Amino acid sequence: MTVAETDIPSLVQDIAFRARKSSLILANVDSDRKNKAILRLAELIEANVPALQEENQKDLDAGETAGLSSSMLNRLQLNEKRISSMVEGARQVAALPDPVGESLDTYNHPQGFTIEKVRVPIGVIGIIYESRPNVTVDCAILCLKSGNASILRGGKEAFHTNTALAKLVSQALDETGLPADAVQFIPTTDRAALNTLLKLNEQIQCIIPRGGEGLIRFVSENSTIPVIKHYDGICTVFVDKAADIAMAESIVVNAKTQYPSVCNAAENLLVHREVLEFHLPQIARGLAAKGVTLKADPEAAEVLESAGIDCEVATEEDWSTEYLDLTISIKVVDSVEEAMGFINKYGSSHSEAIVTADKDTAEAFLNGVDSSTVYWNVSTRFTDGFEFGLGAEIGISTDRLHARGPMGLRELCSYKYKVVGEGQIRG
Repeated sequence: MTVAETDIPSLVQDIAFRARKSSLILANVDSDRKNKAILRLAELIEANVPALQEENQKDLDAGETAGLSSSMLNRLQLNEKRISSMVEGARQVAALPDPVGESLDTYNHPQGFTIEKVRVPIGVIGIIYESRPNVTVDCAILCLKSGNASILRGGKEAFHTNTALAKLVSQALDETGLPADAVQFIPTTDRAALNTLLKLNEQIQCIIPRGGEGLIRFVSENSTIPVIKHYDGICTVFVDKAADIAMAESIVVNAKTQYPSVCNAAENLLVHREVLEFHLPQIARGLAAKGVTLKADPEAAEVLESAGIDCEVATEEDWSTEYLDLTISIKVVDSVEEAMGFINKYGSSHSEAIVTADKDTAEAFLNGVDSSTVYWNVSTRFTDGFEFGLGAEIGISTDRLHARGPMGLRELCSYKYKVVGEGQIRG
């Protein structure tokens, strides 16, 4: 859809006003009705796979013409596995308990009335995202189940796919009797739409950006609406001196190569000096076999070269680089304390892992690393709403207020106090 530039502010304002009106209705919709809409959406996706892939191919063709990288095209592709994952995620969300109305705390006042703290929807949530079209469905269903209206603004690289998915969401809402404006997709990629959206703080209660650092910084710096975000996914795996070598290789290779273009892929590898000569070559060969470029500090580079393994020299800048590709930086450390210091300095508070058989060392790492998700003998690739049993996720937060880590239904709620009495007044 082409929208005249002069009409864009009016268009976005109208979308926001209608979303706010719908959010007040959704706050009182029962779980069964919300679940029916989500399950109907799952059916519609399954019934429209060829049409969705046809629209997705338009985006892939345009992306190749525009020179998008292979990793970006990979994120953009809507293959059958990812479509199945969307459908499964929708059904999982429908099966989850509804957080709205959940009692969090109760206090009986000395004067005889009751104060109850309960979960309520946030209101209207704006989601601004790039590349991955599954975000359209994940965000729509999570906001709907948690009683929030949502405004979706996808990137131009996935415009055809996002538009097709958004139409299915609207159809599911309409067929199940829910407000059609509960989920709206902004039908233009013009930056003016984003600029307008970020200033509508009277209608929109929360903004969640999902994409590259440039997008997230732009949103954070220009929004008058609270923003939940993470800038980078600079994740680290620390192979301790008490690590099992086979386990270490498996975890590091998985964390780096299973899906290298996502935010929970490992970008740094730390190896304890006491096991450097034995552990690093085996891990490095496993990485190299998957096509990973190795960047190592001088000590690690010497060990790799002695083992006949090619590597590049790492720079200070590499430790804080989110590659989103088949590249990893390697550094030697003397202790878990040094590993934690490195992560807390260069990391992005996202996801970190330690591989070790030593419980005390693991506990020190889990408690001392200042990240939203920390792992002991588990790949960082599990930082994901679906894997955490949240059905899907609306984003991963590295903030410290309101929500942290993968954000599911509960994180899309605020709370209110309900006070019930029998005519009490304050003296």
